[in-house]
Amino acid sequence: MSRNATELPTQCALTWPGGRASIRPPRRPGRRYRRRSRRVAAGGTRPPRAPAAGRCAPLLAPSVDDFRTLILVAPVLLLSMVAHEYAHGYAALRQGDPTAYQLGRLTWNPLKHIDPVMTIFVPVMMALAGGPIFGGAKPVPVDPRNYRHYRRGDIIVSLAGVATNLALALVFAALVPLVGMLGGQLPGALPSLSILQAMLRYGVLLNLVLVLFNLMPIPPLDGSHVFKHLLPAPLALRYAQLGRFGFLVLMLLLVFGGGVLAWWLRPAYALSVAADRAFAGYLLPTDWR
Repeated sequence: MSRNATELPTQCALTWPGGRASIRPPRRPGRRYRRRSRRVAAGGTRPPRAPAAGRCAPLLAPSVDDFRTLILVAPVLLLSMVAHEYAHGYAALRQGDPTAYQLGRLTWNPLKHIDPVMTIFVPVMMALAGGPIFGGAKPVPVDPRNYRHYRRGDIIVSLAGVATNLALALVFAALVPLVGMLGGQLPGALPSLSILQAMLRYGVLLNLVLVLFNLMPIPPLDGSHVFKHLLPAPLALRYAQLGRFGFLVLMLLLVFGGGVLAWWLRPAYALSVAADRAFAGYLLPTDWR
C-alpha cells in the first residue's frame, strides 16, 4: 500500500483484469462458516480459511503515486499518439492523398492532434481511477479515393500508425540500458536519469499496448481497415456497414470487457516484463514507478 494512500475501510475493492474495480460491502459469515468456527473454538484442528490474497483489498483513494504515474506517462503517451497520427498522414500523402497536409495535420505540433476528451479527460480519469491509462488523439483526415491503389493504400495507411508505435517501443527499449549505463557514470545525475529511464520503460509498454489495441478489428480502429480487405466482397460490405456502431462497441468493451481486453493486451505486458528482466542489471533505483 502506498504511504500516501488514504484507506477507506468500510468497503472492499475487487479488482479484475483491465483495472476496473467493482465495489461491494463485506459479506456476513454464512451458517457453515459459523458452525466451522464453533468447531475450531471447541478444539478442532482446522482453522477457518482466510480470503485468498489479492482477492479483496481496501478501497484506496487516489494517492501521490497516481499523480506520479500520470506525470511519467503523459509526455510519452502524447508523443506516441502524435507519432501515430503523423504516420497516418505521411503514409496517406505517399499514397496520393494530400488531405492531411492541406488541412495542416501533417505536423509534429501536439496542439493540432489533441482531442479534449480522448487526449486529456480519458487518460486523467483512468489514471485517477487506478486503471490502465488509455487515450487517443484526434484522427488525421484521409480520403481513400485519392489513393493510387485503393486496397493497397488503405492497408498501408492503416498499418503506418501501429508500425510507428512498434518502432518507438524498440527505440525506447534500446535506450533503457543506455540510460542505466549513463547513470552509473554520472552519480550526480542519477535522480533525473532514473526518472527518464522510468519514462522510457513506460514508453515500451504504452507503445506495445497501442500496437495491439489499434489492431483490434473494431471500427474505427486500424485493424478494422485491414480486416475488411481480408473478407470476401459481400462480407466486407456488411462489415463496413456495421462500422457505424463500432464506436459504441468500443466503449462497451472498455467499460465492461476488461477480461477480453486484458487477454488481447496480454502479449504487450508480457513483452514489457521480459524487457525489464533483460535489462535488470541496468535499471536505476527510483520511487517513480
